[in-house]
Amino acid sequence: MKKSLVAWRYPAILLCSIGISSVGEWIYFIALNLIVLKLTESALAVSGLYIVRACSSLLTNFWSGSLIDRFNKKNLMIILNLFQSILIVLLPFFSSLVSIYILVFMITVASTMYHPTSMTYITKLIPNAQRKRFNSLRSLLDSGAFLTGPAIAGLLFTLGTPNMAIYLNAIALCLSACITFKMPNVEAYEKFDNVTEKASLYRVLLYDWQMVIRFSLKNRYVMMIYLLFSTTVVLMTATDSLEAAFATQVLALSEGQYGILVSLAGVGVLIGSITNSAFVEKISTAWLIGLGSLITAVGYLVFTSSFTFLIAALGCFLLSFATAFANTGFYTFYQNNIPTKSMGRIGSIYGFFEALFIIIFTAVFGLVAEWMTIRAVVVSASFFMLLTAIILLLLTTRPSKRRYYQSIESSRKQPFF
Repeated sequence: MKKSLVAWRYPAILLCSIGISSVGEWIYFIALNLIVLKLTESALAVSGLYIVRACSSLLTNFWSGSLIDRFNKKNLMIILNLFQSILIVLLPFFSSLVSIYILVFMITVASTMYHPTSMTYITKLIPNAQRKRFNSLRSLLDSGAFLTGPAIAGLLFTLGTPNMAIYLNAIALCLSACITFKMPNVEAYEKFDNVTEKASLYRVLLYDWQMVIRFSLKNRYVMMIYLLFSTTVVLMTATDSLEAAFATQVLALSEGQYGILVSLAGVGVLIGSITNSAFVEKISTAWLIGLGSLITAVGYLVFTSSFTFLIAALGCFLLSFATAFANTGFYTFYQNNIPTKSMGRIGSIYGFFEALFIIIFTAVFGLVAEWMTIRAVVVSASFFMLLTAIILLLLTTRPSKRRYYQSIESSRKQPFF
């Protein structure tokens, strides 16, 4: 027991930091929506926030990996948290919509960089054998934030103003930075890539993109799994953009019934995460990715093919329940097969294409739904998602690829080039 407590000391502190940051992010964005809506009285202005965030993520992913892999991850995480905290504190002082959009753009830049930075830090800090358990607990925290964040935001709105919620998130980010400061510096004696130290920005980016291409060609199986999983994420996000319209216009559900659907999805995520945490050590990483993605796709197909509230509710619960398993499996696979010295560049560059296709598919789905039917679009997307998940399941469960999913760090040496 003593050894277990010592081994999980820093992972537990890191999970605490992640949990605080996740809850704060939900509070911040809900409050920001209300502030913009009150300022402009325009739903279009609120939609602009989502466009600004998407564009910021897209532009940041193009270059951020080059910085992340050449910077101390612990220090960068602290800087990014404090940078977001300062900008969020400034938000309530601006009454111009353009100024708010600029601040949101800069906050999203820091948030977008934080994810691959923390992923690399986590991979270096957490031993291989503990990663699956850590990722399952992280998924549980994310699902808890999904439920408690909006609830806390609602409570704050009744007690005070959206500005109070904004300030609370700034405090949460500052607290997260303080917690990170107490974490070990896993790169204290590590030398970073200085091959391109004196090169121009253009040459650095070109060098890094070429490196990612070489790695992808050398490790085709790893990147095939990555691309297939990213495809399901793109399809899920684009389909979710039509969820409200499908529920209210096609299924003719009332706002109250739609609210119940959303709540059921939240409950499904929470129950899925708890179940995942309880049984994660007994399920192989390959089955977590493959079967989790397949059940998620089946849930989407049930939801989009439904004609009644009960069937739609079943689909919502099923897809949200299985997401925790798929995410845990994918994060573990990613951490075990992507070299930490290039994880920032690989994650950011592939994240750039994922963000780009999310924007494209979301726009295409919306346009096609205008001249076809919403049901035709979402059912077609769900079928394609199911096909992708079946291929993913077949590839992950092949006996010849078992070495990619082993949890013993020394059992497999991943080639870099």
